Amino acid sequence: MTNDVEGLISVTEMDRPENHGLSSKSLLAFFTQIKQLNLKVNSFILMQNGKATSKFYRDPYRSGTPQLLFSLSKSFTSIAIGIACDERLLDLRDKVISFFPDKLPHAISDNLAEMTIHHLLSMNAGHHDNIYGSVAEQTDWVKAYLAMEVEHKPGTYYRYSTHSTYMLSAILERVTGQKLTEYLMPRLFMPLGISSPSWETCPLGVVAGGMGLSIPTEGIAKFGQMLLNKGIFNGQRIVSEKYISLATSMQSDTSRDEERIDFSQGYGYQFFLCRDGCYMGNGGYGQLCFLSPKHQVVIAATSSFSSMKELQTMLDLVYEHILMQIDTDILFEDGEQKTDLDQHLLKIPALSEPSPIRLDDLRFSFMDNKQGLTELHFAASGNEFQFKLFFGEQSVKTYPFNFSTLNHSIDHFVKDLETHDQEVVTNACWIDSNQLSLTLIYIETPYVITYFVRFYDHKIELKCTHNVSFGFGAYELIGIQV
Repeated sequence: MTNDVEGLISVTEMDRPENHGLSSKSLLAFFTQIKQLNLKVNSFILMQNGKATSKFYRDPYRSGTPQLLFSLSKSFTSIAIGIACDERLLDLRDKVISFFPDKLPHAISDNLAEMTIHHLLSMNAGHHDNIYGSVAEQTDWVKAYLAMEVEHKPGTYYRYSTHSTYMLSAILERVTGQKLTEYLMPRLFMPLGISSPSWETCPLGVVAGGMGLSIPTEGIAKFGQMLLNKGIFNGQRIVSEKYISLATSMQSDTSRDEERIDFSQGYGYQFFLCRDGCYMGNGGYGQLCFLSPKHQVVIAATSSFSSMKELQTMLDLVYEHILMQIDTDILFEDGEQKTDLDQHLLKIPALSEPSPIRLDDLRFSFMDNKQGLTELHFAASGNEFQFKLFFGEQSVKTYPFNFSTLNHSIDHFVKDLETHDQEVVTNACWIDSNQLSLTLIYIETPYVITYFVRFYDHKIELKCTHNVSFGFGAYELIGIQV
């Protein structure tokens, strides 16, 4: 086994895990547990010593597709601040209020006056409660943030705060005259081969910082490898080793009211510290960049978990089946084990049966409802059909489906803060002779929407469900055939 990561980093060229002290049998046990526990991991890349030793994409998710990172975005903002400190544009001791003389409240408390960049990074700015809703409902997030009461002396009280990270983005824009994404393009994204990142903004156009970044899973893996290599990627210095050390050392105690073991080990600069010297950036519904410097391991994953407790479950499996097995596995060339692993990762769900009900030119209308849905149309040709939702006379949503295969199209749909044109994959199947299931998988996010349509007596019962609760509401309506 080698710990040499000075060569070129590759997430496309695969290497055998056995070459890095881990057996295919252990990985098969890991993925089997993921399946048995029904953990909805959409993509997964395991890097060992700078080489990809395992990866998969759950159908229909695929390599190269941008993924919404939610709060994993925070770790990228942290590195931006580190780069700016390296360039002597910022100092961790700089006072927050010094950057926004035009947005300060009339009365500046002692605690607000003491707040620094260090406090924003380490999530101990001094707020007692979660201020997300109070800030997000305003147009000017900086002004709203600075107007919040700071109950605790900065540095003495940990409170996870997405808008503290937003303030870092706003500070960087004030200092550089560039938006966070623009600043990072030549300094981070391009060196890592991330050519088209997208990052959502606040109502005034400042990059959100604490959320809203979309990049492919491969980009997460390369970001993690840069961190593991102490700020260097493919021979190029991205950020100083000094800053990486600070960012991945304990700056705040996270043990208060926290039952998840890998969330309670402490917090650095936008990174959670984990067991056995590991650390991670993570985001809602199970987006993950996990590192073990001791084992020279990076794990990049995107998921559609219903809660972050499931992320802790997956981390427990990582420790049990991957980290604890490295250099303890009995290694030998077992082609059968490798074949079993490959076959496990390549399994494809069965396709749907043909339609028992003709969906050609079926139309249904709805009574007034809070969703604003007025009509639903089906238009079919063979195994293909269109599912159309009419919202008054102004808006029509059209989704193509095919009973024989997955269908790829573009829909205008929400990500974190904003709606975007993004890829949606549709899947149709009959649950029984009268009930149709229509699934919309937004593969750039964790979001999956399913419509259940039950046909009876020239009517339909339409039920809409969501796999996660990020601002979405389920509903049921009755439609009359017209």
